[in-house]
Amino acid sequence: MTDEEAGVRVSLDIWHPDCWTLEVTEEANGGLLGHGVHEIDGLANGRFTAYADSVEELDRLVDAVRDSPLTESVWETGEFEDETVPGSATRGIVVRYDLNNSINDALVSRGFIPDEPVRMQDGREQWTVLVHESRNTVHERLEAIRAEKNADVRVELITAPKGGTGMFRTDALSERQREVYELARRRGYYAWPRETSAAELAAEVGISKATLLEHLRKAESKLLGGD
Repeated sequence: MTDEEAGVRVSLDIWHPDCWTLEVTEEANGGLLGHGVHEIDGLANGRFTAYADSVEELDRLVDAVRDSPLTESVWETGEFEDETVPGSATRGIVVRYDLNNSINDALVSRGFIPDEPVRMQDGREQWTVLVHESRNTVHERLEAIRAEKNADVRVELITAPKGGTGMFRTDALSERQREVYELARRRGYYAWPRETSAAELAAEVGISKATLLEHLRKAESKLLGGD
């Protein structure tokens, strides 16, 4: 089976402007899981799970969503227990907002199919998507999304679909890039939630945080076929 027949599974770390989920989670404790966005009457209607470590923090998070100038309306679908959701308190919400401020359509229209709920925390979105394309095409389409949405889109991990093996070899990486990239994977830098920070990795390797991030970005670009 060729790469194009198998497709790839891509983990993305995204920031884009005028996004209420990013502004709210950057300021409030807790986070959001996105379960899908649909257009109704010209507005985006997204279903989310809001979560926090306490009911009080959860109330503040939902209030922040409701008070955001970037949301049109919020209605709650009730509390529930789900062991897969971080935090001690969770609540379902449906949010209506400007469709132009969502990056969902930019991804889906280019063949990126969400494979897991989107995670929003600390002002970033974590997407895991499937795409039936080669790695070079993936790179080109992500560049188009960056340009269209003025977005910061970082590739965190690229593998074969679930049940397969990682499809990108690290032969093209420099010795230092491979060392840093493999260390990041072993230490859980690409896990959710992250099990280590860039600063901790940099201290372990003995380089600055900026240098470590540069090595990771170059490694990720090469694994995508960008260099």
